[in-house]
Amino acid sequence: MVQTDNIAIAQELLGRLGSGVGPAAIVELFAKDMTWDIPGDTSAFPWIGRHSGRQAVISFLAETTEKIERIRFDIDEILASDTRAVILGRLASRVRRTGKVIETAFAIILTISEGRITRFQMLEDSFAVSQAAYAGENCG
Repeated sequence: MVQTDNIAIAQELLGRLGSGVGPAAIVELFAKDMTWDIPGDTSAFPWIGRHSGRQAVISFLAETTEKIERIRFDIDEILASDTRAVILGRLASRVRRTGKVIETAFAIILTISEGRITRFQMLEDSFAVSQAAYAGENCG
């Protein structure tokens, strides 16, 4: 039964993210001391890296709206265990500053305890993200 609950939590998160509800409705799905982790070039975007607390989610929502234009966000599958839900899909986003498009497969790994998300980890093509963030600049 826990696996089914974890899939429902993942679906609820995706539904709220896609519905345009405010940050308060989204962060209530997360534990107060949650961990946010998107490995990659931390200088590319402020939400990349490891952050703690619900403020990380609020910052992500505000910063992505400001810096990224979502083109496509497709979910292929949601898998679950007793402690996690894994969301697999593909996305395309345009970096507003550079005009470059990021196209990547992704996996979002949600660790869930007592009905709340305690860890959000997103794995994506971090090289493509960095390249799009610095398009036309010497990024080394």
